[in-house]
Amino acid sequence: MSSATLPPHVRFIERDWLNANHVLLLGTDQNILIDTGFFSQAGKTLRRLALPENLGARRLHRIINTHCHCDHVGGNAALKSIYACEITVPGGEAEIVRQWDRKGLWLDYADHRGERFALDSAMHDGDRFHGGGLEWRAIAAPGHDMGALMFYCEEKELLISGDALWEQSFGLVLPDPPECLEAARAALNSIAHLSVRHVLPGHGKVFSNVAEALDRAFKRVEYFAQDPERLARHAIKAMFAFTLLDRGRLPLAALPEYLVRVPGFAELNAKYLHFTPGDLAQWMVSQLEKAGAARREDGWLLSQ
Repeated sequence: MSSATLPPHVRFIERDWLNANHVLLLGTDQNILIDTGFFSQAGKTLRRLALPENLGARRLHRIINTHCHCDHVGGNAALKSIYACEITVPGGEAEIVRQWDRKGLWLDYADHRGERFALDSAMHDGDRFHGGGLEWRAIAAPGHDMGALMFYCEEKELLISGDALWEQSFGLVLPDPPECLEAARAALNSIAHLSVRHVLPGHGKVFSNVAEALDRAFKRVEYFAQDPERLARHAIKAMFAFTLLDRGRLPLAALPEYLVRVPGFAELNAKYLHFTPGDLAQWMVSQLEKAGAARREDGWLLSQ
């Protein structure tokens, strides 16, 4: 579904899998950006915003984040330094951001990177705001991130879903605590009870086949619910694939030590997978190669 079919003051800016997509809501009184991408790509984010069909020479007044993982808040600091804009995060993550809890933000936990920023306000389930000439309601979307929010416009039947629902899946869910997967199911149920014409996801294209996407997502939840090890395998692969995408390459010889040094990988392996460091590295490489996400070359593991 082309973003051209969206209301005239709603701009969907599609990015890649390192960066979350942006939704730009243009208005006469304020311009709002939902999610800001990865911090090392902030320059590209600024250039995309500066295109005449997006923000152009207008001012950005406010950033609102669906949740606070590094691919969604990575441009916050850079954009605030330029536009002096307000930053609003989900209420469930406000204290994590204030304290810059590197584990809670998945930075140290999965060796992800991010630039610290100062928040100005928090938004909670049920709160409403105006953007793009429309009213939006915040809806709790836990699971992938237990504090996450979605934003729903009833008038135009639009849903900014963050990582709660993509066309083919949803954001990775950790097996611990166990209620995370049930929370993801609850978020999907919340979407199922809405009248949604178009979903503007955190990753991938705008889509309108919402019932089909939900069916795939519910089946995926059921698949993971049958065996926590499945969920752990998926989580560790997805977290590592993102890290590799950011770094571009990692030395194969150092991979066993690296995977036991990073807390998230080490904890999931120790509790669920029980690989030796060498076997974990070999398994990870083979899984990413099989998925077409990585390749080996001259002693390096390269992101595809």
